[in-house]
Parts: sequence; C-alpha cells; structure tokens
Amino acid sequence: MDEHHEWLKVPEVAQVLRIARSRAYELVAEGEIPSVRIGRSVRVNRGELERWLEGRRYPEVRRG
Repeated sequence: MDEHHEWLKVPEVAQVLRIARSRAYELVAEGEIPSVRIGRSVRVNRGELERWLEGRRYPEVRRG
C-alpha cells in the first residue's frame, strides 16, 4: 500500500515516533498530530505524519 494511503492507529504512530503511547494519544487529542476520527477509532495518515515531522525539524546550526 502507498504510504500516502496508509492509515495508522495511534499505538502505531507511537512506535514510528518511538514515543510513549500515552504521549502519542496526547498529541493527537491536542490536534498537534493531524488525525481523523471514524466513529470511536482515530487514524493518522502516514504521509501527513511524515510532513508533520518535516515541519518540526530544527534548522541546521552552523558552527564556525
């Protein structure tokens, strides 16, 4: 399946990000991580998750 069409459960998001499951749920509940609610289920699109991560990169620090 194409990554842009893959929908992850919140515990899978936690695994991808290597964070606690509870923290992943917090980020989703706060609207920090883009998600979709389908009934009682919450899903995060893998492509959107990757774009969200890219937007949070620290700028490169030049030493010199």
